[in-house]
Amino acid sequence: MGRRNLEYLLNPHSVALIGASDRPRSVGATVMRNLLHGGFAGAVWPVNWKRASVAGIRAYRTVADLPAAPDLAVVCTPAPSIPSLIGDLGARGTRAAVVISAGLEQKSGTGGTLASAMLEAAGAYRFRILGPNCIGLLVPGIGLNASFAHTGAQPGPLAFVAQSGALTTAMLDWASEQRVGFSHFVSLGNATDVDFGDLLDYLATDLQTRAILLYIESITHARKFMSAARAAARNKPVIVVKAGRTNEAARAAQSHTGALAGADGVYEAAFRRAGILRVDTMRELFDAAELLSHLRPYRGPRLAIVTNGGGLGVLATDALIRGGGQLARFGGSTARRLQAILSSTSPPDNPLDIGGDARPERYVTSLGAVLEDPEVDATLVIHAPTAVSSVAEVATACLPVLAEARGPALACWMGSTGIASTAPAAGARDAVPVYSTPEEAVGAMMHIVRYHDSQALLREVPASICAQCKPDIVAARTILARALTEGRAVLTEPESKEVLAAYGVPVVETRIVRDTVELSQTAADLGYPIALKILSPDISHKSEVGGVALDIESAEEAQRAAASMLERCRKLKPQARVEGFSVQKMIRRGGAHELIVGMALDATFGPTILFGQGGTAVEVIADRAIALPPLNTVLARDLISQTRVHHILSGYRDRPSADLAAIEQTLIKVSQLAADLPEVVELDINPLLADERGVIALDARIVIRPTVARGTERFAIRPYPIGLEESVEHHGLHLLLRPIRPEDFEQHRRFLGRISREDLRTRFFSALREVPERDLAYLTQIDYERQMAFIAVARGEDGSDETVGVARACTDADNAEAEFAVLVRSDLKQHGLGSLLLEKLIRYCRSRGTRSMTGEVLSENTPMLRLAAAKGFRVVHKDAGVVELTLDLRPSAIAGVTSSRGQSLAGVRGPAPCDASR
Repeated sequence: MGRRNLEYLLNPHSVALIGASDRPRSVGATVMRNLLHGGFAGAVWPVNWKRASVAGIRAYRTVADLPAAPDLAVVCTPAPSIPSLIGDLGARGTRAAVVISAGLEQKSGTGGTLASAMLEAAGAYRFRILGPNCIGLLVPGIGLNASFAHTGAQPGPLAFVAQSGALTTAMLDWASEQRVGFSHFVSLGNATDVDFGDLLDYLATDLQTRAILLYIESITHARKFMSAARAAARNKPVIVVKAGRTNEAARAAQSHTGALAGADGVYEAAFRRAGILRVDTMRELFDAAELLSHLRPYRGPRLAIVTNGGGLGVLATDALIRGGGQLARFGGSTARRLQAILSSTSPPDNPLDIGGDARPERYVTSLGAVLEDPEVDATLVIHAPTAVSSVAEVATACLPVLAEARGPALACWMGSTGIASTAPAAGARDAVPVYSTPEEAVGAMMHIVRYHDSQALLREVPASICAQCKPDIVAARTILARALTEGRAVLTEPESKEVLAAYGVPVVETRIVRDTVELSQTAADLGYPIALKILSPDISHKSEVGGVALDIESAEEAQRAAASMLERCRKLKPQARVEGFSVQKMIRRGGAHELIVGMALDATFGPTILFGQGGTAVEVIADRAIALPPLNTVLARDLISQTRVHHILSGYRDRPSADLAAIEQTLIKVSQLAADLPEVVELDINPLLADERGVIALDARIVIRPTVARGTERFAIRPYPIGLEESVEHHGLHLLLRPIRPEDFEQHRRFLGRISREDLRTRFFSALREVPERDLAYLTQIDYERQMAFIAVARGEDGSDETVGVARACTDADNAEAEFAVLVRSDLKQHGLGSLLLEKLIRYCRSRGTRSMTGEVLSENTPMLRLAAAKGFRVVHKDAGVVELTLDLRPSAIAGVTSSRGQSLAGVRGPAPCDASR
């Protein structure tokens, strides 16, 4: 249910404790103590059917006896009582509860579990439940401690959400010692209702929360999580520790891709796609949050290291390079300045060793040169105490200088016991993060780099879509349907290649022969040399049984190879069904790289795309990366860049670069195949040969199963909804009305460039000369699950596509309300284009089950107000010359809405770029 009614859970004005107790060390007594002693200003009502008072406060026998409906209920009664209690609370008017009790997985009297009965009772009232089996929650800013934790929390800017109760209480202890404060501290428990996605939606816009920290063991609703995470990560840092890095179930997968796409790798891909920073430890979680929430403008990854110990500089450099970082190279003028400062006979290098006898003054002058170097993006100072310079002296001198740095600046004080009492004023100290080892400091720098890389990936604009890359979906579906009709779960190699060819993936011609008699003629037709492979639905990896023979030059050699294969299969796989052989022309491309491209289904996130170094040793080499589809050129390039083989593909020495664009297009086509063909559950292309001439698939395998679902329904991220494209003739213009794509960035920039300043003012309610580039990326890179932007595309005078109008809607997480806006090119107003786009938007929102559409318009815009009235919008005048428009989309309210053309709706202010994820 998204954010609905979460304000009662996270910002209540009154709380009832069901199961309150005075019994020492009981859950009911502990929660009651925490509620009373946390500083909560609202009413606290204990409910205990046996006692007249609890903790000296009047108690109530039942929920019905309470003086009013509490905003929040905390429930710690036995599990069988909870479904009826939730029903009673909902009927009373309460809309949220923390269910601390465990044991709701047991059967209820109606046959299902107690948990399902609890949810059924809650559903009638849109009642939100945190838990069951949780510690509870703390909101220190309002003094709320609705938990049975042994200690409270201090107010602060960090929100912490975790699944583990034991970890939650341990982190409260640690946070108290480290003086870390929280805006919210939440234990999810079993997350039967309220989950990570819901809380991310709430915390993303919470003004008291500067960063969101997550401890995740598992995700249940992947699409909701991804939409919420991508939206939140654009607003503030979201940092995660994910437990459980192994995935034993991967061993049972049928193909290379299934075996490699382990659960942890998929989670890694999901976090990367969402713009979430993943760290390994709980200490790193809080360090990264503190670091990112105080960060100065990011300039780049190039780090300069200034130290009084050469060994310390070497350690830091090793950690930096191992972590994928980049060492800055000093510019010529900087090197000369440093040479003079250090009285060196040669220009100093990075890491900069200023000598073990360095006094604070030498640090300061050296830092002055380094910080002014345009080739340096970030700076790390490392100091080991000496007889001539203590840590306190160096810190006092350096921290104010580092605090004024233009980019990130970090410090490492070795042997820094007692530094807090002797360091400079808190302002300088707080502005510069301080670490106790070089490795910790470099790790912090890499958190900064990875976080900004993920943010940049969200904003990067992909290349235009190839107009000729239209798959032959009908041909592919025909092959799948035939195999399913025959009861087969695995396509033959030639069938697999036919499917790939239908999507434009270059494949080597492959033919099937059923016996050795056909082999000679087929080989002669193809021409020698040939490659011969065993054909069996029961043999996944042909090389394991010697089922591949290459460079066969004659009919006699082919016959011998076939006979040997059959003999080996009978010996090694006696139960395997051998259906013949596949024969293909031998492809000789000296220097070509063997790659693997695949698709597999993850139980949580649905289809995943795999890329890496291929060949028969693919599992041993273990060089692969995983991404969530849908992919575009930017995301495909990012997937390739995560592998070691990427460096080889880029060319080296006399080896030319492989055709990276062709590899990217292959990944995109496999991503599209996964969306179009839901029957495909696994796909391997191994090897995919790649060189400067392009790519070609030498071997392929596709596993299928019957399904009635659409391919896009299984995606964690909703792909481009091609079915919403619509061609129309309008006032002499041939228009394509379609959803906006990330590739429309430049086209949309040109469109906005033809909007008058007055129309920009009425659209954005501010005087804009142009829309900032960051916002322009947000406007074109949308989350189709929660947003829609229909553009009207016409053919320009130069023959290129041009946008002439756009209508967009941004729904809340519950899909209850969509905030809308429409904008038409200024020279095309008064032609009904705005009305055309708005009608399509209304139809779309209604088909998605959205309850209402809202927007704001300046009261001076009377033409727009007339059009809105004609469309059925309710008009409500607000303050400051603004009018609110609302359209009820529920079935009972849609009769009689008329069509009106002639206005542009350029004056509707609707959604700002809410979630601009791809």
